[in-house]
Amino acid sequence: MSRNPARHLDKAAESIRAFNHTSRTVVKDWQYPCDAYSALGNLSYLAGMLEQAIEQSIVPATHAHKEGRLRIDGGGDPDAKIDELIAARNDATRAAEQLAAAIQRMRNATSPMGMDTTGMPDDED
Repeated sequence: MSRNPARHLDKAAESIRAFNHTSRTVVKDWQYPCDAYSALGNLSYLAGMLEQAIEQSIVPATHAHKEGRLRIDGGGDPDAKIDELIAARNDATRAAEQLAAAIQRMRNATSPMGMDTTGMPDDED
């Protein structure tokens, strides 16, 4: 397992990319409302963890700043860039909270859903 936390986010991004690729069309294992409920449960869990991930993703930059070791290309002002970073982080955490809540509402909406399978071909497995 990688000791670099950013590698874990890379793996998460690859998993989302794979989901996006494989979920485009209805197939045998992706056709029932319970499949949507399951996917939304996983997305809800993921979105619920985003706020902490956002907070912790800037730790190296804020640590360098606190240590007086942050340098900005072109001689820029480290304090100004940290202020910009913190403001953007605050926006991102608020958006993550809203995203998590919206996905949970989607999941709640799918919770009572089922599918009338009358006349559908039986599984041959």
